[in-house]
Parts: sequence; structure tokens; C-alpha cells
Amino acid sequence: MVGVRPSPQSHAERRSGPPSASSSASTARALLALEMIQGAPGITAERLGERLGVSERAARRYVGVLRDAGIPIESVRGPYGGYRVGRGLRLPPLVFTASEALGLVMAVLDGHHAAADPTDPVGSALGKLVRALPAPVAATADAVRRTAAAAPDRAAARPDPEVTTTLVQACAEHRSLRLGYRTEAGTELAVEVEPWAVVVRHGRWYLLCRVREADAVRTYRIDRVRHAEMLAETFRPPAGLDPVAALEENLGSGWEHPADVLLDLDPARADRVPRVLGRCTPEGGRTRLVGSTSNPAWYVQQVAALECGFTVLGGAALVDAARALAARVAASVSG
Repeated sequence: MVGVRPSPQSHAERRSGPPSASSSASTARALLALEMIQGAPGITAERLGERLGVSERAARRYVGVLRDAGIPIESVRGPYGGYRVGRGLRLPPLVFTASEALGLVMAVLDGHHAAADPTDPVGSALGKLVRALPAPVAATADAVRRTAAAAPDRAAARPDPEVTTTLVQACAEHRSLRLGYRTEAGTELAVEVEPWAVVVRHGRWYLLCRVREADAVRTYRIDRVRHAEMLAETFRPPAGLDPVAALEENLGSGWEHPADVLLDLDPARADRVPRVLGRCTPEGGRTRLVGSTSNPAWYVQQVAALECGFTVLGGAALVDAARALAARVAASVSG
């Protein structure tokens, strides 16, 4: 059930007889305390009081009101203790304010431009949410959903939800995967991996993993995963793993075509080079870029976009792609 957040008065009106202002306020504060405890398990009475705008003693009193109502609020003593909701609680109906409902619709539209399509999984889910809202809130939210014209992000690639669910579950349970994968060049791969993390970067979803056979870290675009099968084998991920940093460090490695390029670029400005292209090292006042790609033409275009001179030192496919690009540029200005 989805609805608009009720006012304290609407809760009180369900009881017989006219409620007092103080009892309504107390009920509303107790419900707000429950929401805060659910959203921040382990919150202390002092912190809860700060968020409610009351004293620590009053915060404890609201927790008592919840317990008297049969809601299992557990408390843990010590420096890392606090309140949390215990087992056995039946969650209250999901509620949204008008601003929250509209903000959710806007966020979905911003990230998923097929949100108005009822045949799209996200569009279908958003439609159910809108239909469950009270009429005044639903009217505004649905109007924005149907009339807002969002320009598609052509660089974004949204993966299959079922495949993504399998990958996320495998990461959480530290279970190995067997993947079917198609590279940008169309090469079909079958690999067994240890999935470390799912990372969203610039509108694209990636799987950061270790490929067993190669004993190497790889990053795979999830929209190119054809199928994913969880295996019985488990693994231990690296200690202190920073998924975002590891992803960016390995984006340019492990693909079919090697790339070795010398850039006429001061090493102090090497941060201009996208990490997806590979790793940069200083070399005689210039910058050496070493990586790999499944699309040599795209790679050369990205290097050319750095607006500095460059020399392709290695990678036969990259050399051919650079020559083809140079020929097209030369032909465009002939005569």
C-alpha cells in the first residue's frame, strides 16, 4: 500500500472521541521516532532527540510509547549501542509526501527515459506506484511522468534487471559466476569469475571481478553479459577493496587489442587522460599510455580528442585504426 504521509490529526481521528492536541503530537512524534530508528539502526537516544527537536529524556519516552504499542524496539548498551527495530515487526504502509512522490518520479525519468512506457519493467513499476497514490498527488506525478521529454543519454547502457540481480546476489554471497559475455567487437567469451562488486559509472553498469583462468582483475559491462550462472564455489574478496578505484584502474586492461601510445603531454597533466584508456607513466617529459581495447577505432578517436600530438608505438590494430583516421581527416581538407 502506498499513500501520502498522514497528519498527526488523521491518526488520532481513528480513536473514538475528540483527541487532545498533546496526544496527537505525541503520537506523531512517536511515529516519526519509529521512522528514524528504521532508517538509522543503532541511533542513540541523544541523537534521536536531536533529530526530533526534543530532549534525550523525551526521546526515550517516545520509544516507550512505541514499545507500549507492541512495536519491538531493541536497545543495546555501550559505545556502539542504540535503538533498532527487532524481529517480528510488521512494517507500516509505505507512505510518501507529495514532494517525495514527485521527486521519485523525476529521479526515475532522469535516469531511465522509458519510464512512461508501460511495457518497460521500470515504466510498469512506476505506473503501479502512481496508481496507488491518492488522486491529488498522483495527478501531478503522472502528468510529469507522461509529459516530461527527457533527452536520452546515448552513452548510458541499462543492463537486464534479472542478470543484474544475479550479479549483485553473487557479490553479496561471495559466490563464483559463469558468464557468457559479448565484447564490443562481437567476440563471445565464456569465463568463470569471482565477482567483487557492481559499480555504476557515468550511466554504465560494470562488474568488477577476478577471472580465474587468467588470474587477473577485469571489468565487464553488465549490459553485454548474455547470461550469468551462480556456482557453488565461494571466494574471499580482497581486504580493503575500493570498488570504484579498482574499476577505474582496470577499465583499460584485458581486451583483445593492445595499445601502446606516446603522448606529447606533460606527465603533470596526465589526469586529463580517461582511465578507461589505460595507465599513464612519465617518459622523457612526455606521457606513455598503455592499455587495451576491443574497439581500436574508438580508442584512437579518444586519444585524438586529447588534443595533443601522439605516436602509436604498438598494437597492430591500433596502428591501422590511426592510419584510417588520419586518411579520413586528410581527405576532409584536400583541395
